[in-house]
Amino acid sequence: MKAQTIDVRESTGRTLSSAIHRTGGKKLFSKGHLISEEDTRMLETEGMAEVWVTELEEGEVGEYDAVMQVASKIGCGALDIRLAPGGRANLFAAEPSCILVDDELLRQINGTTSIAVATSANFSYARAGDRVATVKSTPFAVAKWELDAMTSIVEERGPILQARPFRTPVLAILYTDPMSGERARRMYENVMCQRLGRIGITASFVLSSVEEEGAVARCIQHLLGAKPTCVLIASTTAPAGPADVIGRSMVRAGCQIERFLAPVEPGNLFLLGYRDDVPIVSVPGCFQSAKPNVLDLILAPLLARYRISYWEVAGLGHGGLLA
Repeated sequence: MKAQTIDVRESTGRTLSSAIHRTGGKKLFSKGHLISEEDTRMLETEGMAEVWVTELEEGEVGEYDAVMQVASKIGCGALDIRLAPGGRANLFAAEPSCILVDDELLRQINGTTSIAVATSANFSYARAGDRVATVKSTPFAVAKWELDAMTSIVEERGPILQARPFRTPVLAILYTDPMSGERARRMYENVMCQRLGRIGITASFVLSSVEEEGAVARCIQHLLGAKPTCVLIASTTAPAGPADVIGRSMVRAGCQIERFLAPVEPGNLFLLGYRDDVPIVSVPGCFQSAKPNVLDLILAPLLARYRISYWEVAGLGHGGLLA
């Protein structure tokens, strides 16, 4: 990379190698600024005839070209890419989405090249327009071999980031209590609404049931008949496992248990099962408070129709335990 002086009228699309100031000292543009047609007209208005710009040498790629190439390959799904000052490209969610991140690939990329990638947390929820990732280059230029190496890794191993959109998610809720399902609904519905409101959805179907194996199994089967994206069971009892009433009811309704005894918050556990790829989550007691817990971590991917595996649940903390 080298610097050279060129006529200001030929500077559109070039990168400044030094800052430009007005006569009075006020900064017009910073070093590394990508000059637009509007900038060129402004510089002419300010009476400037020449500017210092960078000149790429053989085997180099300009920082803006480099970050755009990387940004176009690291992500997939509902994403928009926009250039930003300072050799950056930002990725934004184009619609409400769950953000899935390959943490291992992200670490490898950031440890081997001069281009850095920052992303939102895995399984996080993003509203339309939220920034979910940034690609940042070293100033001015990147060696072409480095750029090629990075893009080759991503092409071989898949995207680092996925924005999996929420498209008409259908959430079904079953409230259960040993004495009366309506008691559980009265206790938990307000907190449930607050929790769901954080990811911009409401329940499509709601039932309540006395906590008895046959009754709960029938309610689960009834809700599954509505073809929901996800079923939540809000129980007033704990723990949650295959041997308790809810667990036996899920198995009776044809569910395959994926994970259980994972902590939601002190004293409360959750159970995850699937029937025909529809996730069914039992979360006893966790709606007593709107404080975020592990349920908030898994709701977004489940409603985005992403199947969470046993090991991914374990990866939410140390061996499945929240820190």
